[in-house]
Amino acid sequence: MTNHWTDIANANLILVMGGNAAEAHPCGFKWVTEAKAHNKARLIVVDPRFTRTASVADYYAPIRTGSDIAFMGGLINYLLSNDKIQHEYVRNYTDVSFIVKAGFGFEDGLFSGYDAAKRSYTDKSGWGYELDEDGFAKVDPTLQDPRCVYQLMKLHYSRYTAELASMTCGMPQERMLKIWEEIATCSQPGKTMTILYALGWTQHSIGAQIIRSAAMVQLLLGNVGMPGGGVNALRGHSNIQGLTDLGLLSNSLPGYLTLPGDAEQDYDAYIAKRALKPLRPGQLSYWQNYGKFHVSLMKAWYGANASFENHWGYDWLPKLDIPGYDVLKMFDLMGQGKVNGYMCQGFNPIAALPDKNRVSAALSKLKWLVVMDPLATETSEFWRNVGPFNDVRSADIHTEVIRLPTTCFAEEDGSLVNSSRWLQWHWKGADGPGETRTDVRIMSELFLRLRKRYQAEGGAFAEPLLNLSWPYKVADEPSPEELARELNGNAVSDLTDASGATVKAGQQLSAFAQLKDDGSTASGCWIFCGSWTEQGNQMARRDNSDPFGMKQNLGWAWAWPANRRILYNRASADPQGKPWDPNKRLVWWNGKTWGGTDTPDYKADVPPEAGMNPFIMNPEGVARFFAVDKMAEGPFPEHYEPFETPIGINPLHPNNKQATSNPAGRIFDSVWETLGQAKDFPYAATSYRLTEHFHFWSKHCKLNAIVQPEQFVEIGEVLAQEKGIVAGDRVRVSCKRGHIEAVAVVTKRIRPLQVNNQTVHQVGIPLHWGFTGSTRHGYLTNTLVPFLGDGNTQTPESKSFLVNVEKI
Repeated sequence: MTNHWTDIANANLILVMGGNAAEAHPCGFKWVTEAKAHNKARLIVVDPRFTRTASVADYYAPIRTGSDIAFMGGLINYLLSNDKIQHEYVRNYTDVSFIVKAGFGFEDGLFSGYDAAKRSYTDKSGWGYELDEDGFAKVDPTLQDPRCVYQLMKLHYSRYTAELASMTCGMPQERMLKIWEEIATCSQPGKTMTILYALGWTQHSIGAQIIRSAAMVQLLLGNVGMPGGGVNALRGHSNIQGLTDLGLLSNSLPGYLTLPGDAEQDYDAYIAKRALKPLRPGQLSYWQNYGKFHVSLMKAWYGANASFENHWGYDWLPKLDIPGYDVLKMFDLMGQGKVNGYMCQGFNPIAALPDKNRVSAALSKLKWLVVMDPLATETSEFWRNVGPFNDVRSADIHTEVIRLPTTCFAEEDGSLVNSSRWLQWHWKGADGPGETRTDVRIMSELFLRLRKRYQAEGGAFAEPLLNLSWPYKVADEPSPEELARELNGNAVSDLTDASGATVKAGQQLSAFAQLKDDGSTASGCWIFCGSWTEQGNQMARRDNSDPFGMKQNLGWAWAWPANRRILYNRASADPQGKPWDPNKRLVWWNGKTWGGTDTPDYKADVPPEAGMNPFIMNPEGVARFFAVDKMAEGPFPEHYEPFETPIGINPLHPNNKQATSNPAGRIFDSVWETLGQAKDFPYAATSYRLTEHFHFWSKHCKLNAIVQPEQFVEIGEVLAQEKGIVAGDRVRVSCKRGHIEAVAVVTKRIRPLQVNNQTVHQVGIPLHWGFTGSTRHGYLTNTLVPFLGDGNTQTPESKSFLVNVEKI
């Protein structure tokens, strides 16, 4: 979230798209209710189903799953064509004036540099800005140059007419225009829209680009950095945010630092590539401090063993021989018999990953599988034949499965990071049952035993393990408090920070601005620096006072970075430092310094006339409409069909099969044969969550099993009549990868859409059932999901796939 939960109440307009906040995030939805009640905000919902969020909306419109970029691209075209943009914001705080290289182009669905054989853009040399002799980006303040971002963006989205957008996404044109008109009102300075999304946007082969298109809309409206604005991801788990913050991805390090590639053996080159220099005179590029963040991380991990002479232990880091070992890649390798063992911690891949049968076959090729979880998951029972729900030959599966029961969050102290980037400390409510142990205890014991064995017997390249610093009072179970203090960071030796303050060796740091690249500071996650200072545990604060009436609540818990509640909040003020609207004051220049209702996302002493721009994490200092070379599919979001499309073509590129689906999407060669076609599986399906169940956990709870006991699928009345299905019938939902059986819920909430001059029916499938737990056993919904994903995040396309529906 660029903003946060309570800030939703500051919005004038709320767009819920790619999510169902009233059901999936019922507590957070309170702030939507607050905005409607006290701020007279209007709520618009766009969704394939008429959800409970839609039932309390001021306006609802249906959309075909997987076609969101067609809607957003049309909206961008509408805003540009009708001059409904916040001009001063856009000119000063975005890259519209930047000149793009002459080598960049786009034709018939493909950007320049595409390699069809590799299904990727291997030459991105044209995806960048023209630079002058000093290395700064060239700009055209008049926005007339045909190669400036503004003109290229207008040209790109001019194809997205209301007629074509409607024909592609199935939304009736009059409803689409009504929504676009309402959204356009938020281009007025001081009037803001917030966009709330969830996995309904993320879980697509073009998910990252859907979210980018939403960010582009918000930039055109001047809504990024504003109270009640932004693009806000509603995370499904309270600590999914913490997972990505702490680098628990195969190519990441804590604090969104990156693991080096196999070719990056030179430490100085690794740092130089990431410590980006400014692309404009006088601009701050905060990633210039990458070396400080990295050295402090290595000092936290390796202590005195990390030194200037050994490049702070850089050689001990693993180097990626491929871009990343995400879960799709790992299970693909597993299926090829190239993985011997797998540790599965707090994860239920057979239920959560796409194509259950493929995942089950992969797990069957392991020598051993360790499952760390409080519950008996389907993954820990994947080998067990459970009638039709898991029809496997147990005798043929030789994988040794070891269950290590862990405590859950309510049975230990610690911190959770919510969608708002708030680190909130929680306290233990009860002891774990039986022989359960904390994850920290299990992992610590594993490390200590491995280290002892290496010390005694040696082994290939043992240094990364042997040199780890382990300074905890109880070695086999470090306390949450110790770990939290380490993540914050401390002074390794006496130092003087940029403000002239002295920090003594051993003292906790107060902000990431104190981090150094000379080995004098240690911090396990630079963005968490400030969460546990010499003043104590900032995450445990519970002061909900709101002295400015702007719902920033700076005394409640602690938000990264620097307790900042709204990212890029310098953009909430005009170039002279005055709030765009006095009723939406966030930060402003008081003549001497920046201050306000939030922690300024800016150097406090830099006056507006210095010309430094708000988006300090980009070297150009402005927000990007043109994504340079950062996205797999191209600098501008483009509509591509789901890999299983109900209409067979891409209406924007009907004559180019390469541009039907994401040309740079994540798919393995062996997956193509598992994809179905509309002639065999004519209906578009999407998965979703229910309020009564939390993923696969709450089906173990009898109360939840009572309120939602049995698996069902949701079918529109028109489709049900065509198939001779009535409410309560059992139906088989099938695809090329397998099938599930469930009770039919026949509903008015899903209606057929006219797409590309044909009728498209959609089917809704909840995801919570399986063959463990207290609910009636059911089929795993992901049996139906294709094994492929987004080209950037590798997130599976769980929200768009093809099925057939038959009455049993």
